[in-house]
Amino acid sequence: MNRIKNIILLQGVVIIYTLNSILAKFSSGKEVFSMGFFMFYGAEIAILGIYAILWQQMIKRFDLSVAYANRAMALLWSAVWAVVIFGEDISLKQLVGVAMVILGTVIVNTESGKEESKA
Repeated sequence: MNRIKNIILLQGVVIIYTLNSILAKFSSGKEVFSMGFFMFYGAEIAILGIYAILWQQMIKRFDLSVAYANRAMALLWSAVWAVVIFGEDISLKQLVGVAMVILGTVIVNTESGKEESKA
């Protein structure tokens, strides 16, 4: 149960990381050096700072290979944001790619959990 909680926390940190992309897209729509540009750009830097601190805490809980495999789930969350926030379309190729990432992440998490239970 503790492992599942940690994986959910790790995914929360990955979601925070993907918020940076949302802010970057909003920032790109503003005139360079305008107040809106600086607000979004400053928020990007703040999000990256928060992410860096949280990521350090996550890699204490997981093997580095497992943590980085879960970080690949950023593709899923970015696709979700693209559809939900920006109304973009996702192609079949993109869906297949995201499905492969999800499958790979599940395999890494499952295998890692088996190794921990043996130890």
